[in-house]
Amino acid sequence: MENKINPNKNNLPKSKLSNDNLPYEKFRAIGPENLTESELLAIILRTGTRDVSALQLAEKVLELSHPLRGGLLGLYEVSLEQLKGIRGIGEVKAIKLKSLTELSMRISQATAKEGLQFCNSGSVADYFMEKLRHRNTECVILVSLDTKGQLIKESMMSSGSVKMALISPREIFLEALWSKAVNIILIHNHPSGDPTPSRADLKLTEDIKEMGEKLDIPLLDHIIIGDNRYTSFKEISYL
Repeated sequence: MENKINPNKNNLPKSKLSNDNLPYEKFRAIGPENLTESELLAIILRTGTRDVSALQLAEKVLELSHPLRGGLLGLYEVSLEQLKGIRGIGEVKAIKLKSLTELSMRISQATAKEGLQFCNSGSVADYFMEKLRHRNTECVILVSLDTKGQLIKESMMSSGSVKMALISPREIFLEALWSKAVNIILIHNHPSGDPTPSRADLKLTEDIKEMGEKLDIPLLDHIIIGDNRYTSFKEISYL
């Protein structure tokens, strides 16, 4: 027998709220901004099991994400099979949770895209942040721009190992030439969350910069994405 969240339509006065109030009722009474992550997840899950309430089930889900990144952010890296390993989470609930994290990422990307300016390193980093900060391997993205600084193409050049993405300047410029790029920006992530450039990053940037000058396709910036942080080679005056 499932323990369902009761969609009580009566607004509860804040003074009468207690820890025993169901998340759905608290949502109606005091709004979503006053609910915990567990309570919000419980509303999405809707039901628990005979022995575990939806709220307790939500807490178990968040415990599973904790060793990775913690809280809701950690759910992005939790697989369907891991979620289904929790008693009370079947395929339907697991898919709902993964869909929630995907929607969250897309909302963040859509918001960042509204203010996207390729001449502004912070704006570019914001746009790619949600796309790359959750990856557990290094990825390299080439951004090809036209004469007006507008996007021609966004190309995933490599999705490598945990330590180092395998890429060469030759591959970068073959793609840039094929895309008829006038300028390029290089983006890659550090799975560790620390965007500090490595020696390999510095060497790759220098090689691409030199080749770009020879081919008349300048490298405008190389941005390393970390966890809510970034490093722009343009901002640190390396380009």
